[in-house]
Amino acid sequence: MKEQFTISIYTENLIGILHRLTTIFTRRHINIESITASESEVKDIHRYTIVVSSEEDKIKKIVKQIEKQVDVFKAFYHKNDGIVYQEMALYKMPTKLLSQTKEVEYIVRKHHARLLAVEPDFTIIEKTGFKEETQELFEQLKPHGILEFVRSGRISISKPMKEFQEYFTEVEEASRL
Repeated sequence: MKEQFTISIYTENLIGILHRLTTIFTRRHINIESITASESEVKDIHRYTIVVSSEEDKIKKIVKQIEKQVDVFKAFYHKNDGIVYQEMALYKMPTKLLSQTKEVEYIVRKHHARLLAVEPDFTIIEKTGFKEETQELFEQLKPHGILEFVRSGRISISKPMKEFQEYFTEVEEASRL
């Protein structure tokens, strides 16, 4: 049965690593729903967060294959109940719309969104939450004339207490032997 999984991959920040990682999913015909890259809590180590829907046995195999990559330190997969996650969305709206009607202001407040920038021609609205929440705000603002829209990929933190730093220390110690 297909489920949604979040895969966290810790690697060096090297040219070509993202291509090698995405190729692993492409070969297995698994669509990447979301991908983000950022620095991690360990100096000079970067983290890729990839969201996919597949069967757990396929995900286990993919994680093992990812860990075989030379520049990958560790990869983990989690079901949604094993992580805390969010996405962020930005909405560009005409400023005159906000000043002429209270309806858009009501929608923004109802969704606990915030105004990031107010310019003479446009206003940028930000909403952080689950994909369904950012999509719902999009659907409610759409009839009022969204000029531009973008949503980030998922960012997540696992609930288990063992930190990547502990795994990294174990790997460093093992390599000294």
